[in-house]
Amino acid sequence: MDLPLLFAATVVVLFLSPEVGAQDYGSWQDAHATFYGGSDASGTMGGACGYGNLYLQGYGVSTAALSTALFNEGWSCGSCFELKCNAEADPEWCLPGNPSIVVTATNFCPPNFALPSDNGGWCNPPREHFDLSQPAFELIAKYRGGIVPVQYRRVPCEREGGIHFSINGHAYFMLVLVWNVGGAGDVHAVAVMGSRTRRWQPLVRNWGQNWQSPDVLLGQSLSFMVTTSNGDTVTDYDVAPQDWKFGQTFVGNKN
Repeated sequence: MDLPLLFAATVVVLFLSPEVGAQDYGSWQDAHATFYGGSDASGTMGGACGYGNLYLQGYGVSTAALSTALFNEGWSCGSCFELKCNAEADPEWCLPGNPSIVVTATNFCPPNFALPSDNGGWCNPPREHFDLSQPAFELIAKYRGGIVPVQYRRVPCEREGGIHFSINGHAYFMLVLVWNVGGAGDVHAVAVMGSRTRRWQPLVRNWGQNWQSPDVLLGQSLSFMVTTSNGDTVTDYDVAPQDWKFGQTFVGNKN
């Protein structure tokens, strides 16, 4: 923590989302997995978390779209999961040696209520389901399997470099995409401070990991405070210089 304990705690009370809870990184749970996006995962670009080009942003093909039960209305974006095919339940399609993979949640797998949850409606609630990129799926199961039982657990995200802040919109509607977040990975609160305003202003999550500012902040250097679901807070001062422009991305010093 970079701020006095009292101030940091106040920020959490003010704008941390109600879904925040302690993360259990050790418990394996049952789910199922399918795949989408093609052999090069090009069809996984974009998505409901707002990350855009997953290749350029470092997420690559190690990604997953989460079912309603796991997506948590977008609050799970950026979280990391370790998965392995459940060979005991499906020895035919799981790869030998039971390898595991780590994927980042970058998209939403929508329900299909026209189909039953055990026959096509794989992402229907309350099912816990991972729609993996095809390259990720083929690291744990055979392509022809289509859908396989898996075991999964939440794990910390390992990221290189600082947190990235992509600023989009216009003077009266500023959206900040927060990405490349280590640790818990899923951002649950963001605040910004301008060099002139000199106060922390909570941002409001607009969609995915795009956070909206209620203030006009042009012409000020910007500092950001990011809090993840486990309560860890990273504060980066003067990340964006005074002459920042919309469409630019800035990198913090910490993760």
